[in-house]
Amino acid sequence: MEKLVLTFMFSLLISSCNSDEKEFKLKQGDLLFQNSGRSEIATAIKDVTATSFSKNYSHVGMAIQKNGLWFVLESIPKEGVCQTPIKKFLNRNKNKYNKSQTTVARLNSYYQPYIKNAIEYGIKRINKPYDEVFLWDDDSYYCSELIYKMFSTQNLPKDSIPFLTHPMTFNDSTGKPLASWEAYYEKRNRRIPEGTEGTNPNLMASSPYIKFIHNYEDWKKSLLKPRLL
Repeated sequence: MEKLVLTFMFSLLISSCNSDEKEFKLKQGDLLFQNSGRSEIATAIKDVTATSFSKNYSHVGMAIQKNGLWFVLESIPKEGVCQTPIKKFLNRNKNKYNKSQTTVARLNSYYQPYIKNAIEYGIKRINKPYDEVFLWDDDSYYCSELIYKMFSTQNLPKDSIPFLTHPMTFNDSTGKPLASWEAYYEKRNRRIPEGTEGTNPNLMASSPYIKFIHNYEDWKKSLLKPRLL
């Protein structure tokens, strides 16, 4: 009898795990928005792009599958444009409950046909440097710049690109540059590019053409082995 009970409980456990895995399947071209922690750059970005939404992001990348394995195509400091194994990406910055501070969004059906070319654009730029001064007229990329250009370089009218750009600001509410950005650009011996056209993860997250479909911080649904639809 005891053996039967143990067997039954084990079956329930396996069934529960399988059920959880079926709750979410990653899809080619999904966008992974992340709170990337308290690094110098992450903190500075959130200082000037934070919104009234419950979540604020300092990083974004795109999910791609190659040879049955999942990666995130992204641009990050020190490494530049790269493809990061999904598990490494999700483990990068966790909350106090040991869950990844990552949320997944999916482009609507209109943009799905453009994802293949978007990924090809990004892959061709692997090993390009990270754009640490946030300028669009050079051969380097910051995270949201890479994602934006993966679509803006395609045969899409400017008003049909799924993400917006706007004049960037590095100032506080009084119009003065934030100390974090002053120190950031002073260290690099560059002027703050106030007013330069650009984008950021929070601006992308507000796009009406994407839908948030999964939150890795939700302990009931968190997975480290997403699968293709």
